[in-house]
Amino acid sequence: MHLSLTVPLCYSSASEDLGCRRGDFSRKHYGSVELLISSDADGAIQRAGRFRVENGSSDETLDYTPGTWRRTDVHLENPEYHTRWFFKYFLGKVHQNYVGTDAEKNPFYLSVVLSDQNNQRVPQYRAILWRKTGTLKISLPYSPTKTLSVKSILSAMNMDRFEKGPREILNPEIQKDLLVLEEQEGSVNFKFGVLYAKDGQLTDDEMFSNETGSENFDKFLSLLGDTITLQGWAGYRGGLDTKNDTTGIKSIYTVYQGHELMFHVSTMLPYSKENKQQVERKRHIGNDIVTIVFQEGDDASSSFKPSMIRSHFTHIFALVRYNSQNDSYRLKIFSEESVPLFGPPLPSPPVFTDHQEFRDFLLVKLINGEKATLETPTFAQKRQRTLDMLIRSLYQDLMPDLHKNMLNRRSFSDVLPESPKSARKKEEARQAEFVRIGQALKLKTIVRGDAPTSLVTTGLCRKEPWESQLFCSTFPYDIVCADSWGQSVLVATDAAGVMLLDGKSLPPVHVFDRTMVVKQMHVLEPQDLLITRTDKGKDARLYVFRLSTIKKGLEERQLIRGKCDSRENKLEKTKGCHLYSINTHHGSELRIVAAIRNKLLLITRKHPRFSAVATGVDSPVEEFQYIREICLCDPPVVMSLVDGPTGENDNMICVAYKHQFDLINESTGDAYRLHHAEANRVNFVAAIDVYEDGEAGLLLCYNYICYYKKVCPFNGSTPMIQSNTSDFHFSWNQMPNAIGRLPRQQFSGPHPAHCR
Repeated sequence: MHLSLTVPLCYSSASEDLGCRRGDFSRKHYGSVELLISSDADGAIQRAGRFRVENGSSDETLDYTPGTWRRTDVHLENPEYHTRWFFKYFLGKVHQNYVGTDAEKNPFYLSVVLSDQNNQRVPQYRAILWRKTGTLKISLPYSPTKTLSVKSILSAMNMDRFEKGPREILNPEIQKDLLVLEEQEGSVNFKFGVLYAKDGQLTDDEMFSNETGSENFDKFLSLLGDTITLQGWAGYRGGLDTKNDTTGIKSIYTVYQGHELMFHVSTMLPYSKENKQQVERKRHIGNDIVTIVFQEGDDASSSFKPSMIRSHFTHIFALVRYNSQNDSYRLKIFSEESVPLFGPPLPSPPVFTDHQEFRDFLLVKLINGEKATLETPTFAQKRQRTLDMLIRSLYQDLMPDLHKNMLNRRSFSDVLPESPKSARKKEEARQAEFVRIGQALKLKTIVRGDAPTSLVTTGLCRKEPWESQLFCSTFPYDIVCADSWGQSVLVATDAAGVMLLDGKSLPPVHVFDRTMVVKQMHVLEPQDLLITRTDKGKDARLYVFRLSTIKKGLEERQLIRGKCDSRENKLEKTKGCHLYSINTHHGSELRIVAAIRNKLLLITRKHPRFSAVATGVDSPVEEFQYIREICLCDPPVVMSLVDGPTGENDNMICVAYKHQFDLINESTGDAYRLHHAEANRVNFVAAIDVYEDGEAGLLLCYNYICYYKKVCPFNGSTPMIQSNTSDFHFSWNQMPNAIGRLPRQQFSGPHPAHCR
């Protein structure tokens, strides 16, 4: 049988791509593609990123004649009509959905539709295989004389072995859930930063402090899009305030090939004469994946470098210069090393005299760049973990229906209009209801401006993905703390030590014996780390382990680790630690705050590039360094770290003690009142950092109450802590023991928490 395959993009690492970036392919198609080490202002490169530079030619000073280059093929990579199959070809049309589990007992879903091939009146099957590793799409020819079975389609997708054979899902509500799965391919709307830099400005403080732009800059903004009024704006807002003008009055917006684009323009965001760092501007542009830097001056002026902008989140900079002598634009692209190569390649020389042509090229380059960034390990691992969680949650929901509402062995010829006469009326009624629900869902999604993105943001989900599900029904010990490790759960108990549960009928595997009295733990899989706090009076300490070392010991069936076996894993200065917290946002540097009575100890992990992973050292202790100590008035009961937009002197620590929550400046140790608990007796539960469009907030939980408060960055010496329209509170009907976060998804509001 002839097959035509459409395969999603693979996750690629920086090490795998580096060869092709430096080889003939890079020079031929991308001009000069060099690696630039972006150092800090003081010359330190320990925390700095490495950037790839594209300038269209190997010689920046090469003479050029504008407009003489041959136009390259400028097109969007991975466009929506290739990736959003379910929304375009399946939703609102008669199609079949199946569920099963593969040989490794991982659930999967299969969707199949009979559709027209490229509007040429040639029928063909389209199939989508939903798995935890991503989606696979395939097109198959239609034959009226040959029955096409489910298993033959899966075989064409290299799936021949199953734990449970695929069964059809007859419930039409399944369309809502599959649309949620499709969202994990990424957003269709984008927000880009635009930073104006005068000639000679070399720091981001100088660039962000420009109150207005030049005439050339205004001309460039009008080329990008339309100037819109934010108040009352009903379109894509890109994290800007459309009610109270707190993020400016105007902005630049456009629609390009079906994508809504909002630009965070530095000169249009709020300006403060008292705040030299302009944190209100940095918290938006510093949290954009892609930023345009419009730099005044000719090519002989001081050159821009990514190290001038202090941001842990921006992966791509597009440097734009305007030449008034020949009315042309010149473009240079800086990409963080881990970002895969993306097109279109810059022409040689990268000079554009046709302004409309330059706009098309720039917007396509920016969109492709953000999509490529989502394939870096940092983003891909989060997306894959979220997809896995959603697939397993949906499978648990479907389990009760497997024998009640599903048919096991139905070929596609049986469910299309050629159904047997005896079952035709019933089948036609089911198909009509299926189409009605699908079309209504598609219409609502389009009207709300979410097409074809997630239904999590529209509230149309049949069942929320964070609802609890049973993992282990018979566990004999009281659980002190736990964290997920792959598809298993690492559990700490007082009576039996630390054990690994896999959710199956197998007995738990002992990892540490009862001499390790673990009271807190964090499993950080991307960093290959396990952090624990053991608490036994004065012997309380923090321990750090490599997950790979623990896994190797379990596979080799070594003796169970105890306290004596873990002496090389303890962080010495943490003796007496009664509480610790780590940062959970997208910062590239791991930070730990350990509380020893009323003293806070700030610890950071050195950049992974300088770690001892490759040397075979089992203990990662040497990778951690102590930064400073902060003294509080009382020992904290609850702590949470809040990442600032730049990571430079604006990170914060939320602590709870007495009857209040305070914010502590990580750099200065200054404390500021965040919230006072109006209660005679306060039982602190948690302070959870949550982020919306990169903006930090805190969920303050005590007694029966949860308060959500936006946390604005520090404005010089005084933090901007004030009532905000986005603040709210809610109450539990029972006092929770603990509240934890879900894996990050693209929610429109604060990430929901789970009460235990």
